Order: sequence, then structure tokens, then C-alpha cells
Amino acid sequence: MQRVVVTGMGVISPLGNSLTELWSGLAAGRSGIGPLQGIPTDSFDFSWGGQARGFTGEIEQFGPLDKNVQRAIRKGQKLMCREIEMGVAAAQLALFDSGLSESKRDPDRTGVLFGCDYILTAPEEFAAGIKGCLDAEGEFSFPHWAERGMPQVNPLWLLKYLPNMPASHVAIYNDLRGPNNSVTIREASSCMALAEAWMTIMRGHADVMVVGATGTKLNSLRTLHASLQESLATRTGGVTSEDGTTASRPFDKDRCGAVLGEGAGALILESQEHATRRGARLWGEIRGAGSSAVGRRRTSEHLRLSIANSLRSALQGLGGPPGHCHAHGLSTVDGDLQEAAGIRDALGSAADQVPVVAAKSAFGNLGAGGGIVEVIVSLAALEDGKLFPTQNVEQLDPACRLNLVRDASQPAGDSFVSVNYSPQGQSAAIAISKWQAA
Repeated sequence: MQRVVVTGMGVISPLGNSLTELWSGLAAGRSGIGPLQGIPTDSFDFSWGGQARGFTGEIEQFGPLDKNVQRAIRKGQKLMCREIEMGVAAAQLALFDSGLSESKRDPDRTGVLFGCDYILTAPEEFAAGIKGCLDAEGEFSFPHWAERGMPQVNPLWLLKYLPNMPASHVAIYNDLRGPNNSVTIREASSCMALAEAWMTIMRGHADVMVVGATGTKLNSLRTLHASLQESLATRTGGVTSEDGTTASRPFDKDRCGAVLGEGAGALILESQEHATRRGARLWGEIRGAGSSAVGRRRTSEHLRLSIANSLRSALQGLGGPPGHCHAHGLSTVDGDLQEAAGIRDALGSAADQVPVVAAKSAFGNLGAGGGIVEVIVSLAALEDGKLFPTQNVEQLDPACRLNLVRDASQPAGDSFVSVNYSPQGQSAAIAISKWQAA
């Protein structure tokens, strides 16, 4: 059984597109939430979100690239929506950060695994075709679709929105022929992708895995869906800041809902033997993972049970309490209550001592990409030696009995566990420690 280590990281986030920008922003208590740009908000009771404004898709934002790879990505961007672009960029940045150049990897033993949500097609893809099928009264006539409408639609439009495409693009551009897979379980996708990649290397099926996740809840259609289906922070719910910087309030007594965001991250996982042989920097070691799915029909506290199950499994690998816990911290009334209870169930007698952080207070819910960005944040905390403050928590909800970190002076410890869950009751957790030779 191979020991598995982290050797590189890449990130696209509302607080910046580098580990330095992300960590310095969190440590200083800066918010990546602000007024939404490019999204109509007239129909919503909120006008803010955690947009990755610094990412515009320019090829330079994919990191230093070989000219052939740069040319291939530029060509491929015609078949990438924003979510996929962010994921590919994060993966390329992680590969560069790891120093895992082409000469230092076996393409047949290097794989890719990506977490992703379902990706909604932009309505604009069909606008010309629909317009061509309007009758004299301006009504859409479906019988004309095959003759007039379909020829106006790009025949490759679907490739821009398939959730397996981030892993496909990264493998093709870098000639990575090892195990390739995609995980699509909403917010739980990140930790589940890391868990599967960890086990792939432990089983001996690969020496290296590029593991990423990408997500957005910020485009015209996705934001509309979220406003109808999710509990979001709104003006009528109690948010007083016009720019939304105080809207995400994990575990606060006056929290009123989640904030929508977007982002992506990627890690390079390697067997310890492979990483040591090439002289790589070891950011940490994957020590455990867990996952669970509990539906509402099973219990009214389905999230609590699912979270506790995942954390217990992940913590077995540490053999004791973690240095800190990175909570999902969605900022919804019921979600935070159930998560706090699930964390306490899993930590047991150590629950009052283990520091808990929630980065969503600074950038909102990044969808499937949020979990891996949060793992990257906690790895940076291990390196820095101290934790970042959870923002906007003026009064901790007495029902959420957690040791929530609200200043930047608390030690990060030598390990952490990070957990994420979907509203449907799917959850996943990952445990990571500083590298220590046996």
C-alpha cells in the first residue's frame, strides 16, 4: 500500500488565482464577495456573489506552458464553458507548481480525476435556431426546428457542457494516459474525487493523479435555478450590506442563507516513493477519506448522520483528533445546525477543543469546486502554522456548539479534516496531515 502525498496546487477563486493571493486574502479577513457583474439581478432579492473576477480565460492565466500545449488549449477553449476553463486552468497551474514536467512522469502511470456538477447549457447556444423558427406572430414553431433551427446550432455545442470534459481536456493536453474519471455529486464532488484518486494510487494503479474540481452557481440560468431551489442570503432575510460582504455567516445566530460563487482547484497527488525519487516538495499526506449518503426519508437529520459518517471514516486514518476541521459552513439555518451536530458526533470528546474554520464566509458556495479550494486553504494553513478567521460571525449560534475560529492567532495543528455535503444528503470528507517520514 503506497503512501500518498500532495506535491502541487492550483486555484481559481474569488480571492485570486494563486495560493499566495488566496491565503493572504483569507488571513487578512478580506472578502471575495461583491456586486454581481454580467448577471441580471432585477428578479432576485440579492445582487452579490463570489465571482472569480480575476479569471478571464486569457491563456496566460493557465500558467507557464509549452508552446504546443498553449496552442492546444487555445484551440480547445472554443469547446469550453467557463466552468471547464477554470478547471483546466487550475490543473495546469497545479502541474507547474509541482514541477512534474513531462520528463519526470510516466504518461501511462499518470491519471486525471475531476469533480464537477452538472453543467447547464447557456440559452444563447440555441438563440439563433429558435429565432429562425418564429412564425409571423412571433411564436416558436417546433415543426420548423429540423429544417430551420438545428442548422443554426453549433454541432459541437454539447462538448462545452459535459461534466467529464475537464478530465478529458487535461489528459489530452498533457498526454496523461493513466486512470481517468469524473465525479458528479454536487458539493461533495471535491473530497470524493480526492478520495478516489488517493485509493487509485494506494492500489498501485497509478503513480500520479491530477485531481481537480470546478463549479459555478453564477450564470443567468444557474443563478435562477439556485434562487428557486436553495436557501440564499437575501435583503429581506436580513443582509444589510449592499455589496454582500457580510451575507455569508456560517454558524452565526443571524445567518439567513448561502451566497453563490464560482471557482476551481487542483492538487497533484503522488505516491511518496515517486515524489521522493524526483525530489518533489511534499505539502502533506492523505491519511483518510470517507463518504456517505443519507436521504430525508431515512431521518429528518439526514445531513447530520451523513456528515458524521464521512468524518468518522476519514478520521480513522489520523488515529486521533485533527489539528483543525474545515467545515462546509454553508450559512443556511438548518444546514449549519445539522453540520455542527454531525461534527460533534464525529469528534466526540474532542469537539470542544478542535478548531473549526469555514472559508465560505469569504467567498460563498463555489459548487463542486468549493471543497478542493477549501482543502487548498487548509494545506496553506498547515504550512503557515496558523488558521484564518471565519468572517461575519458576530454571535455564534448557541445551537452550533463548535470551537469556531474568528481570529488569525489560533494554531493550525499538524493535520486537518475537511467535509462537504450536498442538500440531498451526500457527503465526503478527506483527512490530510503534514508529511512525516516513518
